[in-house]
Amino acid sequence: MCGRFVQNALFSVVAREFNLRSTEVDLPPRYNIAPTQEVAAVINDDGNRLVMCRWGLVPPWADDLSIGSRMINARAETLSEKRSFKEAFRKRRCLVIGTGFYEWKKAGKRKVPVFIRVKDQNTFGFAGLYSDWRSPEGVTIRTCTIITTEANDLLRPIHDRMPVILYSRARDHWLDPRVQHPQRLKPLLVPYDPDRMEAWQVSTRVNTPAHDGPELIEPVFDSN
Repeated sequence: MCGRFVQNALFSVVAREFNLRSTEVDLPPRYNIAPTQEVAAVINDDGNRLVMCRWGLVPPWADDLSIGSRMINARAETLSEKRSFKEAFRKRRCLVIGTGFYEWKKAGKRKVPVFIRVKDQNTFGFAGLYSDWRSPEGVTIRTCTIITTEANDLLRPIHDRMPVILYSRARDHWLDPRVQHPQRLKPLLVPYDPDRMEAWQVSTRVNTPAHDGPELIEPVFDSN
């Protein structure tokens, strides 16, 4: 799964990497992004555009915004079957911008946080879906989810699932609104090459969403 991640790339880097057509937006570094918070995502809207979304997808038919807290992730294997995701899978795909993510590994009776990132890459895109939900008061809120798949060899000792990180060559195809058939999209939703990733244990301070800062991704050495 993916329940916490990092985005600390400069806007200029994101704009170049994802060929954005939008003007510059405020994109402060964040080291402990948690569900229901705002995240940056790229959509194809007559060209690639950066938008802000509430993390936790809320389908248009939902009665309450709180359902989003239970849909921060969507399993790649069932996207075309689940009512909550199948329409967005066809028509509202996005790339959630990240530079790394956290997972928690069992260590005896404890769980220790681990930071995972792509080697030698300043930013990447999680495969995501987005939706525009209209509140009873008439306010439109854009929400999103991050797609997960089976873990690769690096992640498997930590967790059995991992977020889908799209290779740069697959991004345009994923975002293309003309592509709507699931069979043309599902082959993109595969585990990332483990040899191109790295991971290390970090401080348990990341367990608290209120904590933020570059120290959260610094390696720590467990004395136990």
